[in-house]
Amino acid sequence: MALVEDSVLGLIGSTPLVRLDRIHAGAGGVFAKAEFVQPGGSVKDRAALWIIRDAHASGRLVSGRSVVEMTSGNMGAGLAVVCNVLGHPLIATMSEGNSPARARMLEALGAEVVLVPQVEGTPGRVTGADIRAATERAIEIAQERGAFYVDQFNNPSCVRAHEESTAPEIWDALGGELDAFVAAVGTGGTFVGVSRFLKGKRPDIWCVAAEPEGAEVLAGKELRRPEHLLQGTGYGFVPPQWDASLADDFIAVSDEEAMSFRRLLAKKEGLHVGYSAAANVCAAVKLIESGRLGHSPRVATILCDSGLKY
Repeated sequence: MALVEDSVLGLIGSTPLVRLDRIHAGAGGVFAKAEFVQPGGSVKDRAALWIIRDAHASGRLVSGRSVVEMTSGNMGAGLAVVCNVLGHPLIATMSEGNSPARARMLEALGAEVVLVPQVEGTPGRVTGADIRAATERAIEIAQERGAFYVDQFNNPSCVRAHEESTAPEIWDALGGELDAFVAAVGTGGTFVGVSRFLKGKRPDIWCVAAEPEGAEVLAGKELRRPEHLLQGTGYGFVPPQWDASLADDFIAVSDEEAMSFRRLLAKKEGLHVGYSAAANVCAAVKLIESGRLGHSPRVATILCDSGLKY
């Protein structure tokens, strides 16, 4: 029976998992959580909702006050959805290197978009330095306008959102029959939140961070390639809320592999997703095919957003 929600905020969360048997037809299985079906179009919708609700509850955000955040696009879209419903103007700073489609989506949702020139990256390839420049501009605007600054990299609500919603949904959907979880890392909110919950349920669940090839800093390697296609992840620094104790392994994914899996997901599964989603699936398949988890492991991962933003 169809449900009637009080607002679009009721559409955030409770996303389905889809088994990718056409991408991986062998033993085991890849179970991908379709986060792109949410109203803002990405996994960041959850964090956006938790951030704004927690800020309201603590008194840091009052009715009508503006909200400011640096974004690669997805968090901005999620915040725009939530802020529109709850009555907060949104200002989003974004590196000019992020896809123009993301800026257009934010503007369509009524956000004020401030594009910040790239420091060292190139169009489509945003580096840590580019993110720092966009962050500095967001902080300046928040101070100038007396706005609430989200600060997603340091905001604990980003982790809580996934520990309290994404992870329990994965656990319940699979009945606890899960051997591994794989996710790329941007702020670390998804990986840390989901992994913390899953390991609390079963410490033997293998949690693996996917990183862009050449930007494998979480694995302790030197940053060789700050520019890559995996927007929103792999910025070449360890995010502030990263918890190394949760990572059992790391898998590198090249631009070429991400592009290949993006095409395969569209052609074989009918899923038009972004590069980080494709990298997640690639890493999940690599993990299964490595044999490290036995003959037929069940691996969960995240389809972060759709390919319509690229």
